[in-house]
Amino acid sequence: MLVDSHCHLDRLDLAHHDGSLDAALAAARSRGVGHFLCIGVSADNAAAVRDLANRYDDVDCSVGIHPLDVSPGPLPALDWLLGELDHPKVVAIGETGLDYHYEPETAELQRASFELHLQAAAVTGKPVIVHTRAARRDTLDLLRAAQLPQGGVLHCFTEDWDMARAALDLGFYISLSGIVTFRNAEALRDVARQVPADRLLVETDSPYLAPIPHRGKPNLPEYVRDVAEYLAMLRGQPYEAFAEQTTANFRRLFPLAGVRQA
Repeated sequence: MLVDSHCHLDRLDLAHHDGSLDAALAAARSRGVGHFLCIGVSADNAAAVRDLANRYDDVDCSVGIHPLDVSPGPLPALDWLLGELDHPKVVAIGETGLDYHYEPETAELQRASFELHLQAAAVTGKPVIVHTRAARRDTLDLLRAAQLPQGGVLHCFTEDWDMARAALDLGFYISLSGIVTFRNAEALRDVARQVPADRLLVETDSPYLAPIPHRGKPNLPEYVRDVAEYLAMLRGQPYEAFAEQTTANFRRLFPLAGVRQA
């Protein structure tokens, strides 16, 4: 069994499945995907991801504010975030983090938001899903300062081995998406070969970043199988062993998720 550890089910382009999320999830299940983590990105979609998680036994969700969704003005209160997290199907915090590539001008607001999420993680013990781009030093500094015993994951990882190693040293996991299949991603493939087997996750980040051979199309959860097969080949592992290992890793990082036994 395989887990799509990061997907945006409320944002999928469902044209390939006649507009049906049920059909899209069924297609993924037919390819061996047994669980889905639907990711929150804003205050506005917190209810939507919870509703989706409530609809399906094999879907859990996270709640948080993406760094590119941070708005000028007062941040949401910690009490608001803790209230949103107090739900049995909300198994993680985020995605949160820093993105200075697209919006460097909001760096201060992004850092404040990230710190708020890390405070919530310290209170709840739930793992943090981290988005980071062009913000290596600040991301690592804030994670070091937080000292979260439960850690979390750097999702859709696109940085180099030095950053991966620093995150691993802090107890975090590394999650790889379809980007690892792209022609110009050799540095990321180097990371993929080196991440310890017990600290690696696999994801689609759908509807974004479809892997080869689907690049250029809307991404779907079923394509996590393509990412996993590619990574297994890259690491010299049988696919079934890779799927079993990454699913075990997901269970360990997200112990509240309702992942069935294979």
